[in-house]
Amino acid sequence: MQSFAEWLREVGLERYGPAFAEHGIDFDVVRDLSDEELRGLGLTLGDRKRLLQALAASAPGPSGKGVPQAPAPPATAPEATGPSAERRQLTVLFCDLVGSTELSRVLDPEQLRELMRAYQQACGSVIGRYAGHVAQYLGDGVMVYFGWPRAHEDDAERAVRAGLDIVEAVKKVPAPQPLRVRIGIATGPVVVGETGAGDASSPKLAVGETPNLAARLQALAQGDEVVIAPSTQRLVGAAFELRDLGERALKGIDEPVRPWRVQREAQVEGRFEASHGAQLTALVGRDRRRKALDGIPDESATGHRRGRSVERPPPLAYDEGGQAVAASRRSSVRAGRACGCAQPVAHRRAGHSGCR
Repeated sequence: MQSFAEWLREVGLERYGPAFAEHGIDFDVVRDLSDEELRGLGLTLGDRKRLLQALAASAPGPSGKGVPQAPAPPATAPEATGPSAERRQLTVLFCDLVGSTELSRVLDPEQLRELMRAYQQACGSVIGRYAGHVAQYLGDGVMVYFGWPRAHEDDAERAVRAGLDIVEAVKKVPAPQPLRVRIGIATGPVVVGETGAGDASSPKLAVGETPNLAARLQALAQGDEVVIAPSTQRLVGAAFELRDLGERALKGIDEPVRPWRVQREAQVEGRFEASHGAQLTALVGRDRRRKALDGIPDESATGHRRGRSVERPPPLAYDEGGQAVAASRRSSVRAGRACGCAQPVAHRRAGHSGCR
């Protein structure tokens, strides 16, 4: 069996054998010695380099002579794989601080930094309550996604409510004067994912027309205003009181856009009314099912219950053609027939006493 001293003789460094032996250095630790430790053992710079080269060229061990290491496989370029991304329906919110240039003139840079930090924290707190995702802080602006990485059926409503709350939240930030923001919101299909050639540290940004539209709507808004795209307006239904701003030509958008300004949250009885508003059409060809429903007491209104199983009753009823009729829709239709209204939901929103 080849000893460490024999291996040193083989590589031409046998004169250092006694120094290695004195310090108990053998095959098991020689590779762990630092350059400073080798210098302390008396090795010259040239011999230190020779020892390192010999260790790199062979794998000495107590089992025998040094065995040359297998040559490393030729380097090959990694297989080109694009960054991970996915297609999503996304609601994008752009928020911009009004008058930030003026603030930079009147505040010391350190004061401005603390103000911007407090502003971003105020926005982030509101966004977190509505499960939004801050995609980027852009100086005095914030870009937020609702619907990624986690989607909700009411992401558009969450975005609008977050926008209204941000308008109020930033006013409480200590500043020379109350802070004001302008917000644009748009909904549509995007591709969202890594943008840095697969670099996980790069922000995951949405690509498509929707972010661009949200940015243009934000520029259209005035201080303390939330402006939304028609796509978002259709999704929020009657949940908010909106003002039609008419068709506008926006830079970078091919077709004219009809934006809406959010005035406030509307007073509605439930999500069904908020989602559908006055857009319901009459039920056709379901007279038989209607008559059957008329015989069922409205337990939610009377507060009385019949004896029944603890299992939840099915949420849908079916007409004779097998078509499902949603429970909220049935309730709305029954309420409308009670006072002869064709659009009971719209009448309830207007305070019509017979539809309450």
